[in-house]
Amino acid sequence: MSTTPLPRVLKINRMPLPALDAELAARYAVTCLADQPDAAAFLAQHGAEFTGVVTTAAIGLKGEVIAALPKLQVISSFGVGFDALDIDAAKARGIQVGYTPGVLNDCVADMAFALLLDVSRGIAASDRFVRRGDWQKGRFALGSRVSGKRLGIVGMGRIGQAVAERAAGFRMEVAYHNRRPAEGTDLRYVESLQALAQWADYLVLTVAGGAGTRHLVNQNVLDALGPEGFLINVARGSVVDQAALVRALTDRTIAGAGLDVFDNEPEVPAALMALDNVVLTPHSASATHETRRAMADLVLENLQAFYAEGAVRVPVPGTAPGA
Repeated sequence: MSTTPLPRVLKINRMPLPALDAELAARYAVTCLADQPDAAAFLAQHGAEFTGVVTTAAIGLKGEVIAALPKLQVISSFGVGFDALDIDAAKARGIQVGYTPGVLNDCVADMAFALLLDVSRGIAASDRFVRRGDWQKGRFALGSRVSGKRLGIVGMGRIGQAVAERAAGFRMEVAYHNRRPAEGTDLRYVESLQALAQWADYLVLTVAGGAGTRHLVNQNVLDALGPEGFLINVARGSVVDQAALVRALTDRTIAGAGLDVFDNEPEVPAALMALDNVVLTPHSASATHETRRAMADLVLENLQAFYAEGAVRVPVPGTAPGA
């Protein structure tokens, strides 16, 4: 029987899939930082004991926590975004960072289209209309047709491509904006985001978060989208100037929005919740049993691969050995 001690892994918070908490505890010596009464004091006393960290894309990992873990070698993150994770601090230390892209593409793209259909046809609003008994008093307001419209995608990565595939089923004309033209697609590339917004009936955001895309969608882009245009955001709340979006929805500068992400989650501005031309969901685009299980498996696989072979299976770009 092996007496080799289990690697010490610091879990920053409880996992979105409870089974993953149990599976991590079965394979590693796990401590949850969120359970400590004084996180800073705990790190000061015990930080040198941990070689691994598990976190989520929403929580990330701050530079000061990385600094408090002098023997940290690997971070395994549950999620596809890494804007809340101090990648520069990790790279400076040679810490490998694994994440879970690919497995959530379909569900996030499905949610983008669910929001698009809902805000266009008023599905959630009409449900409330029926439940309130308003159908006996009159007809529900007309919606907007989706089929055959123009769809602009901001961020033609894996998820953007999955959105484009779904748009084909609705006979939509698709174009996209990226930092540069994407490989492997014949879709029309539009160099200017404002020009794409002006062309599109729907602007779907699937771009990565972070400082480089903060408020990428601003008042000028919303003005270009126009009073018959809809904004769909399944990316990050930081990508949109939220104050400008509230004004655009309130003034009907744009027709409506479907939002799965917000600034300062889980706080949602009361002004947004009061509007009837926006559909709001709680950052749940990847929240299906199938996708969360696949994400959990990849979190475990990244850790297992590192401790067994010295390299995570799916590294955040730029963090693999020799990158």
